[in-house]
Amino acid sequence: MNRIEPEDICEPEWADWYRLTPLDRWEQSARLWATYTTLGGTLDPDPDTQSPFNDPEARREVTADGGSGVHLLRRSGV
Repeated sequence: MNRIEPEDICEPEWADWYRLTPLDRWEQSARLWATYTTLGGTLDPDPDTQSPFNDPEARREVTADGGSGVHLLRRSGV
């Protein structure tokens, strides 16, 4: 019986991913999420404008750099 290799059904990048153990995939995913957020990505969900619970007034603006928009102020004499 012929064995199906991952490269037979998908791209080489995906074949490498499928060969990882579940723990290795989990750890790699954690690294990818860390990189995503470091580059300014957000984990906030996209608004669902079709939802009856959607409140456009409740949305917060995202800053251009993806940060919180909070600035640290230095106080003198502290």
